[in-house]
Amino acid sequence: MTPVPAERLRSAGLRATRPRIAVLDALCALGGHRTAEEVRSALRDTGAAIPRASLYYVLGSLAAAGVLLVADAGPGTTRYEVAGTWHHHLVCRTCGAVVDVPCARGERPCLEPDLPGVVVDEAQVIFRGTCAACAARGAADDGARMPNAGAGIVGPGAGGPPAVRAAGMSTTRASRATANGGPR
Repeated sequence: MTPVPAERLRSAGLRATRPRIAVLDALCALGGHRTAEEVRSALRDTGAAIPRASLYYVLGSLAAAGVLLVADAGPGTTRYEVAGTWHHHLVCRTCGAVVDVPCARGERPCLEPDLPGVVVDEAQVIFRGTCAACAARGAADDGARMPNAGAGIVGPGAGGPPAVRAAGMSTTRASRATANGGPR
């Protein structure tokens, strides 16, 4: 049985405040990978609205305590999900769906770089491709793609000039860096 939100918060070392309980309840009810605005809308619909700044503070504190996972789907809106087993994500280039992908180790960090003196506490893998539903419809073959799907992705086949890809930054970050006199 899944612990009730107040127990889950306390077991993570957090006080079970009304905003934290409301946000955790909303994310449990919504399921999946949700944006702050989706959580805010759900809270408003249930009469438990909290100010936007408070919502972001609560989401951050719940993520820092390991109660929520930040579903890293690349550039764009941050998504949150109720923490469970450590996993990665596949982002569909056609419909934008974010799909959980089991991690081989099931805990962080699951990858260790060969860099002397470096301490890694987390490694995330983002798979990009076509989800099962779009593949079944043949959407990957008909050229239907979400606008900017994969924009700002660094790696083979990524968008942006080669120098931007080699520097390991998105085209947006590279544009800001150029405007400000170089990378930071």
